[in-house]
Amino acid sequence: MKITREADYAIRILYIIKSETGVVSAREISEKAGVSLRFSLKILAKLSEAGFVDSKKGAQGGYFLNKAPEEISLANIVESIDGRIAVSHCMEDDFCCTRVADKETCSFRKVFCTVSSKIRNELDALKLSDF
Repeated sequence: MKITREADYAIRILYIIKSETGVVSAREISEKAGVSLRFSLKILAKLSEAGFVDSKKGAQGGYFLNKAPEEISLANIVESIDGRIAVSHCMEDDFCCTRVADKETCSFRKVFCTVSSKIRNELDALKLSDF
């Protein structure tokens, strides 16, 4: 399983905001993260929607953390960008399995659920404050 590039950048963007004092402009975030301004703004919108950051308008505007770094886990960040952490597409709610009548009884799915849960727990234990 790989997290998307967008989730990777979201982690980096939150780290940059955490590391700065006060409000950080989108342009500064973009430059420090090595991500285009357009893509940074898209990610910042998702992070804002998830409640991790807020913004201040105006000439001295920019972004700031809306939660304490110890309240933000890597699992939270990844899920705000990529959705639920799952190692297989068969774990999706709308997945229609062609192998078994009841996907809840599938031994492969059970293993994938266990692995996904372990990955999520590990990512949940890592907080933004740890970096």
